[in-house]
Amino acid sequence: MDSSCSSTSTLASLLPGSRRAVVIGAGPVGCLTALALAKRGWRVDLFEGRPDLRLPSSKASSQQRSINLAISHRGLAALEAIEPAAAERFLHAAIPMRGRMIHTQPGGLDSQLYDRDGQCIHSIDRALLNEGLLEEVTSSENVRTFFNHRVTSVDFEERILTVRDTIANQEVRRPFDFCVGADGSYSIVRRQMMRVLRMDYHQEYIGSEYVELKMPAGRDRDGNPAFLLDPNHLHIWPRHSFMLIALPNKDKTFTCTLFAPTAELDRLNTPDTVLTWFKFYFPDAVRAIGEEILIADFLKNPRSSLICTKAKPYHYLDRGVILGDAAHSMVPFYGQGLNCGLEDVRVLTTLMDQEGVIASVPESPDRKDDVDRSVARALERYTEGRHRDLVAISDLAMDNYLEMRHSVTTLTYIVKKVVDNILYSLTSRKMISLSSLCPTLSRMPYPIEEPRGWIPLYTMVTFRPDISYATAKVRAERQAAILEGLVWAGIFGAGVACAWAGMKLRRPLTCVLNTLAETIF
Repeated sequence: MDSSCSSTSTLASLLPGSRRAVVIGAGPVGCLTALALAKRGWRVDLFEGRPDLRLPSSKASSQQRSINLAISHRGLAALEAIEPAAAERFLHAAIPMRGRMIHTQPGGLDSQLYDRDGQCIHSIDRALLNEGLLEEVTSSENVRTFFNHRVTSVDFEERILTVRDTIANQEVRRPFDFCVGADGSYSIVRRQMMRVLRMDYHQEYIGSEYVELKMPAGRDRDGNPAFLLDPNHLHIWPRHSFMLIALPNKDKTFTCTLFAPTAELDRLNTPDTVLTWFKFYFPDAVRAIGEEILIADFLKNPRSSLICTKAKPYHYLDRGVILGDAAHSMVPFYGQGLNCGLEDVRVLTTLMDQEGVIASVPESPDRKDDVDRSVARALERYTEGRHRDLVAISDLAMDNYLEMRHSVTTLTYIVKKVVDNILYSLTSRKMISLSSLCPTLSRMPYPIEEPRGWIPLYTMVTFRPDISYATAKVRAERQAAILEGLVWAGIFGAGVACAWAGMKLRRPLTCVLNTLAETIF
């Protein structure tokens, strides 16, 4: 199959009785959606406005603005539920990160492990992940891919998709039964959906921007490429109102990302100001990156905005749904943007399975006013259940920005984290592995409504895909209140103990001092 599909005016007919799904956007979420539907027997057309990123010309001209991807258990569970072989391959191409490595301004290092049982998140190249999923898609007989095809409109009433072939410079119309918008933060599908339903929509740009930098590989004693930093950590340089992070790559380099307020970045507009600023706040990073590379990359690479979007509902009748960033762009500070988008696909398809949605047109359809009730019920359940989770993780991601750029260095945070882990060890002694969860997660969205024992928030969000984001947030708020009380009780108890000890020692100490004074004088 020619994956570019530049000749689209003579598309082959679908098999009799098959229903057609159109998926807009060939990023990781769109590709996984296409695979999930194809495996359930749907005929899928996947449309992407950009060229095929696997082509050498695309790689040579790529100027992607992307933060390195950290894939964790939620994303892996979604891949495992839909394409197990792909999940295993991606893990082999990823680098495990066991915790955060905090870089203090004087040059000190503090390793903070993510999990008591050694569970990891994984650094993976975005292009590698996307290319791998595209290979799976293009090898499926039920999926056709169309690159350089930009959607111009979606008629949900007539079920007609209009796209422009940017190579042939012609507009074509495609009928569909089901439309999935996975076309990113500025989704055209979402805008078209807003024309036919009353969608609540909120968009917010936060006051910080980000710039990507590259830390080159070093050399070992034999002259081979080597990591300049510990590759099994996510490195963070927290500096109160801004921060630098670094994630490892397979070629021994690190992708570094500076997050800072727009006003702060505006001041860094000459080589001297850039170098002076970085040397003051990130001296060890400057030594690792190199002054010339740092200046060149900082002044050349684009500054990118951070956007947060919230919407509801995510669907229209039985005809369309938006997933991933099209429905919920979030800031990247919990590392859940990709994981959440992939989980969208898993949750949606499990609900469709539960409602008995089939790929062929039913012989005795449960239809009313040309609406397939099984599809409509699945989409209604998706919107109602998923909205709480998406609002929760969006809020948690914003909260984690403060934690990463400042709180991780404070004594209060460190004490609370110690107590948090002690309570976790005392009440939740058994580790729940991802492999034990995957069979259940392929059949239902979340098997655990109320987890037992004390579980840290980061563990619930990152390593427990059986717990929904909303449940994790509510439970963490309760635990935080208890933790706050315990810390203050401990401080009060320590104060009382010191006062009691002081009173007990006061008389003996007074006698000693008086005797000493008499001896001297």
